[in-house]
Amino acid sequence: MTGLERFVKAKQAEVGALERLAGQSGAFDEGGPLCPWKGERPAFRAALEQGGGRRGLPLAVIAEFKKASPSRGVICEGLSVEEAAHQYADSGANALSILTEKQYFHGDMDYLRRATSEVPAMPLLRKDFLFHPLQVAATLASPASALLLIVRLTPDAALLRALREQAESAGVEAVVEVFDEADLRLARESGARIIQVNARDLVTLKVDRTACLRLARISPPRDGELWTAASGISCRNDLEAAAEAGFHAALVGSALMEGGAPGKALRRLLNGGEPC
Repeated sequence: MTGLERFVKAKQAEVGALERLAGQSGAFDEGGPLCPWKGERPAFRAALEQGGGRRGLPLAVIAEFKKASPSRGVICEGLSVEEAAHQYADSGANALSILTEKQYFHGDMDYLRRATSEVPAMPLLRKDFLFHPLQVAATLASPASALLLIVRLTPDAALLRALREQAESAGVEAVVEVFDEADLRLARESGARIIQVNARDLVTLKVDRTACLRLARISPPRDGELWTAASGISCRNDLEAAAEAGFHAALVGSALMEGGAPGKALRRLLNGGEPC
């Protein structure tokens, strides 16, 4: 079984639970469990468009709260999402990525609510394996400002468009993730405007930063597109290489979380830190 197949299998119980929940009377009504979030959603794209100029960086940084991963196992279990969000906000993050997948990443949907209660002005990206309209509906019931849609998970431009438009209709922006040129063509066909290039192949779980950078060079961002580089970023040189290739932002997770002091790690990354 490939990594991607494992992730899809892990989400089936969640989808089934959402289907049962959606069938209950009043589920989408005011006060219901799938009622859209009524609070503010800080603009995700606008935060990234500010870039890193105030820190002398050529691009924005999305800092991630991630307790574990399938490739590395447990990364940091002892830090609360509130503390991590507070540290990231104080250390210069433009936005936060919050893992909500339980089985492999030890995430939780409630982390979104808890993070926004700590840093209400910080836009949050829900990072998970989303492929069903009810998963989008559950995201809309949270304080997330953006959600992740993965082309490899939904390799159909019409479905990608439908999920993206469902999210955007409620003010949640869609980050559409690609790995190669074929994915990018589908993402563009679906109308994606925020594109994340993942250096990790979700089938093999192997990371190839050069492939990520090469994609941006051979098929660079078009007008109106905002590109994010993800996976395998651990030092200032990685950020600068991504900016040089044409990326507008970078998502950094494991390298910040693994020491248990993500704010300190982020400041070190932004200020130069250790050479790669």
